[in-house]
Amino acid sequence: MNAPQKLLIFAGSTRQNSYNRKLAHVAAALARASGAEVTHIELADFDIPMYNADLEAKGTPPDVMKLKQIMYEHPAWIICSPEYNGSYTALLKNTVDWVSSPVKSDPAWHEGFKSFSGKVVGVLSASPGALGGLRSQSHLVPLLLNAQCWVAPKAFALSRAGDAFDAEGKLVNEASLKNVQAVIDQVLFASARLAA
Repeated sequence: MNAPQKLLIFAGSTRQNSYNRKLAHVAAALARASGAEVTHIELADFDIPMYNADLEAKGTPPDVMKLKQIMYEHPAWIICSPEYNGSYTALLKNTVDWVSSPVKSDPAWHEGFKSFSGKVVGVLSASPGALGGLRSQSHLVPLLLNAQCWVAPKAFALSRAGDAFDAEGKLVNEASLKNVQAVIDQVLFASARLAA
């Protein structure tokens, strides 16, 4: 019997009532029900400063090293990307910048894209607007491709997110649930094929 696939899920927001954090919780529950071994992280739990090469020269922060390892250990990811000013968040970009930066003093991490290369990534987004954060996805995908990720062609943007969740944070619309599930299914399918 094959071991469950390891799937990492996180949102590019630390806001308490973030729609994308809610969407990440929904995706984690669906992925677990699909048989995946899910690690759902909150970026707020990692003490990561704004990227600065002078700061990095003094030593890569411990939580960056921790995040590098977590991302490296998971062959499949789901990222829930908020949309700020028509693009992804500074938090998300800062995370990618730190994790993709080589650690020259550590032979195990001298390759910057080690944590990204070959990962299968599914992209979700949620927004109160009609486009559901679609523009953030259009900017995030090239960033992930540059980092040598495989990006699932199926994605989902949850529009009018203010009305999309119930009081417990569950998606109320069956079609939205199916769309999130379709992204998860494609990511797990592709990740299994690449690992074969």
